[in-house]
Amino acid sequence: MRIDLTGRTAAVTGSTGGIGYAIARGLADAGARVVVNGRSDDSVSSAIGRMRAELPEAELVAAVADVTTQEGADRLRESAGDVDVLVNNLGIFGAVPPLEIDDDEWRRFFETNVLSAARLIRMTLPGMIDRGWGRVLSIASDSALVIPEEMIHYGASKTALLAVSRGFAKAAAGSGVTVNSVIAGPTHTPGVEDFVYQLVDRSLPWEEAQREFMRVHRPQSLLQRLIEPEEIANLVCYLASPLASATTGAAVRVDGGYVDSIVP
Repeated sequence: MRIDLTGRTAAVTGSTGGIGYAIARGLADAGARVVVNGRSDDSVSSAIGRMRAELPEAELVAAVADVTTQEGADRLRESAGDVDVLVNNLGIFGAVPPLEIDDDEWRRFFETNVLSAARLIRMTLPGMIDRGWGRVLSIASDSALVIPEEMIHYGASKTALLAVSRGFAKAAAGSGVTVNSVIAGPTHTPGVEDFVYQLVDRSLPWEEAQREFMRVHRPQSLLQRLIEPEEIANLVCYLASPLASATTGAAVRVDGGYVDSIVP
């Protein structure tokens, strides 16, 4: 299969590192004009410089914006123009004992992980529908289905994101626009390395710490290792392409078999 997104504009939130960067790079490699988003000039410039070094022909647009706010969402849209592919990748996570998650933390997680995505979908979906083609993808998590005790607020926000995607898919029914969520499993990113060391002995070398984390805290994984960001990006690029025209309203898993279910 050849994924060709030439002539399409893709906006990826939180795309200066980790999964977001891998997705942005994959979409650029497929020919899309890619809007790289982050909260600082330095992080966005650095990500674009790195990506241009890897893909000299890529068409990349900087969008320095905090998309958890309406002002930031407006700034991203102004930088992007008409968006054909929206990837809601921005998200926060962290381990907190269940009884210590206060109201402010609950609100922060929902505003970042859910409302930022809903706002951008609301802003971009009408244009996609008018043009008769578009892709909306939101990066969820295995934690949406297997709520971890150490971060209930994160799991609940990702469950809500699945509902948001399914609902907007119904709003786009019959339009040529698809709306899906991607259930990502435990993935190797710098943020996850920090998270792993919240739960295992910090004195362990990384490879040992990763194995201990998977053995103790994610024993359901059939992959038995952390997923690499590029493995998430591969699925996102497929779902963003014309090849995935019959997949909509779905929660598609790239979780290493972590969720113990034969259906999402």
